[in-house]
Amino acid sequence: MKHRIGQVVGWAVLAGIVALLAAGMLRDREPALVVRSPVAVMGTDCTLQAVAPARAAERARQALAAAESELRRVEARLSVKLDTTEIAHLNAAPAKEPVKLSPASLEVLLAAREAHRATGGAFDVTCRPLIELWKQAGREGRLPTADQIAQARAQSSWAHIELLPDGAVKTLDTACVDLGGIAKGYAADQAAETMVQLGIQGGIAQAGGDTRCFGARPDGQPWRIAVRDPFHPQTDQPFATLRIRDGGVCTSGNYFRYVEIQGHRYSHIIDPRPGPTMGMPADAVPSVTVVAPKAITADVWATALSVLGAEGFSLLPPEAHIEAMVVEGTAGNFRIRMTEGFAKLLEEAPATQPAPVAAGGSEDH
Repeated sequence: MKHRIGQVVGWAVLAGIVALLAAGMLRDREPALVVRSPVAVMGTDCTLQAVAPARAAERARQALAAAESELRRVEARLSVKLDTTEIAHLNAAPAKEPVKLSPASLEVLLAAREAHRATGGAFDVTCRPLIELWKQAGREGRLPTADQIAQARAQSSWAHIELLPDGAVKTLDTACVDLGGIAKGYAADQAAETMVQLGIQGGIAQAGGDTRCFGARPDGQPWRIAVRDPFHPQTDQPFATLRIRDGGVCTSGNYFRYVEIQGHRYSHIIDPRPGPTMGMPADAVPSVTVVAPKAITADVWATALSVLGAEGFSLLPPEAHIEAMVVEGTAGNFRIRMTEGFAKLLEEAPATQPAPVAAGGSEDH
């Protein structure tokens, strides 16, 4: 009898061990989120996330390290804040002196030039003198004059920059570019694609307000992307929440980056187009959120729609699969306008529930 009891106890212990081992193996296979937060990259906060089973956590960490390296490589080529970058060399070069550029830098400049055409001039990386003029105005505490704005606009344009097969050449000494409205989206794309190439099945690369996500969360659900409240940016309560599985999401707003002159805040986004609003901050649109297949595309259109408002929906190319939400007005009197496809991506809609606007339409809500 004691022998049989011993056998039963032995089998029970063995079964327990097997169960524990099986549970441990299952936990090793369960997807988890590995996070990395690079600092001091492209002048903004960055977050990298990778979904991987526990047993592959080290591989995920290596992929995130490679993604951070890609972010820093993009910054080292495209930043205008560093004197050693290719773009800084282009800006400093005299007229008629060819500047050699890497294929990556040329890719971004070509995309920027095409975006200038597609947005009717609302997206223009050559308006750097206008941006610098408003920064100076903020430091001096006085508005720029109409003559100063006209002079700054005349200093640089695509008419004075020629892109070559292996670089670029300027026809005017003062011609220059600022890739702030496209570089972070491009960097997010590159970081995400680095993770994919290293076998990561799902993840996020986020640089400031520019995000590229792919795959799914550890629970298999789409990623939840929160849109910050433009009127109360310090609150943790999102203005809206999107559900995105694969694509780029970018938000532009005037609530973090601005200049303050005589008690008034002016957006860092400047209208570069000829006309009565040329050189003026895009203050009528406090927030734009764009969803596109790639973050570089979303980045471009978030800036362009900040200038154009929802009237710019008519310029969205149908084949590009771009969706957008534009918030116009002030905290006490605002309206929300969005494309029909954007409304379908909402998990939590804004407090003021808008009806969707078809791309090409411009109804007010």
